[in-house]
Amino acid sequence: MSASLVYLLLREVLQMLTQLARDGGTKDVEILVLRHQVAVLRRQVKRPILEPGDRVVLAALSRLLPRPQWAAFFITPATLLRWHRQLVARHWTYPHARPGRPPVDQQVQDLVLRLAAENPTWGHRRIQGELVGLGYRVAASTVWKILNRAGVEPAPRRCGPTWKQFLTAQAHTMLSCDFFTVDTVFLKRIYVLFFVEIATRQVHVVGVTAHPTGAWVAQQARNLLMDLDQRVTSLRFLLRDRDTKFTAAFDAVFAAEGIDVVKTPPQAPRANSFAERWVGTVRRECTDRMLIVGERHLATFLAGYTSHYNDHRPHRSLGQRPPDPPPHIVDLTAARIKRRPILGGLINEYSQAA
Repeated sequence: MSASLVYLLLREVLQMLTQLARDGGTKDVEILVLRHQVAVLRRQVKRPILEPGDRVVLAALSRLLPRPQWAAFFITPATLLRWHRQLVARHWTYPHARPGRPPVDQQVQDLVLRLAAENPTWGHRRIQGELVGLGYRVAASTVWKILNRAGVEPAPRRCGPTWKQFLTAQAHTMLSCDFFTVDTVFLKRIYVLFFVEIATRQVHVVGVTAHPTGAWVAQQARNLLMDLDQRVTSLRFLLRDRDTKFTAAFDAVFAAEGIDVVKTPPQAPRANSFAERWVGTVRRECTDRMLIVGERHLATFLAGYTSHYNDHRPHRSLGQRPPDPPPHIVDLTAARIKRRPILGGLINEYSQAA
C-alpha cells in the first residue's frame, strides 16, 4: 500500500514538473534543481571556503534581496553584514604614508652587503666611508643595521684571508711549464714546450721540435721572458717537473730575473695540475682531431688554437671569460660599481662605472 502511494505521489510530481516546463516554467524548474543541489552540498560541506571575490558578490547581492529571504544564503546574516561593512571601509580608506624614516634603497643595501663580502676586514664605518666616496650618503648606523639584519658578523669575526684569497694572491706570481708530445702520420714524435700563467690561464707555446736539447729549452725560456717584458717583474715562482730536459741553464735563466724554480715531486702530475689540464684540453680539441705531418704543420695549428684559447675560449675558473678577452666585450651583468682588486684581492678599490 505504501509503495503504491509513493508511486502515485512521484507520478504526480513529475506530471507537475512536465506541465511547468510546457507552460514556460523552465526557470522555475531550474531554480528547484539549484535549490536541491545547494541542500545536498550543505549536508556534505559544513563550512565552505570562500574567496574574497565570493564575499564581495554575496555582500552586494544581500542588499538586493529582501531580508526575510536571506535564509537562501548558506552563511548567517551577521556574516553578510560584516562583509558589507568591510567592503565599505576598504572602499573609503585612503592610503597613508608610513611613519618614520624612508626605507633604504635596495641598490644601496645590496652594495653594502657586497662590500662586506668582498672585504672581510671592513667594519660598518669603513663601508660607510667607501659609500660616501661613491656618492651614497648613508649613516654608519644604517650600514650597521643592514649588516646586522643580513646576519653578517662584525669585521674582526669574519676577517681572512680565506684559502681561496690566499691561493688567488699567490697565483698572480706563479708560472707553470711542461712538455707534451704529438705523433705525426709518419710515426715521428714531436715535443711541444709551453708555459701557463696560473692567474690568467694564458698559455704560451714557445717551441716545437723533434729534438729537445737542454740548450734549446734554455733558449726558449729566454724568448719567453723577452715576450713577457714588464710582466716578468710580477712573477715569483716557476713550477716544473723533474724532466732531464730542464737543465741548470734553464733554471739559471729564471733565477737571473728573480724567479724561483719549484720542482714538483716525482711522478706527481697533479702537483702541476694547470699544465696537465691544458695538455688534456689541447689534445681533445686540437691534436687528437687531425693528422699532423711535421713540425711546421703542428706549429701552425698550435698557434691558431692558442690564439683561440687565450682570446675567445671561455673558462669556468674565470667566470666563463677567456684569459685575454677582446677590449670591445661589454659585461652586461656587471653592476655600476666597479671593483679593482689589489694584491690578488686582499685589498679592493671601488669606483663608479663610466
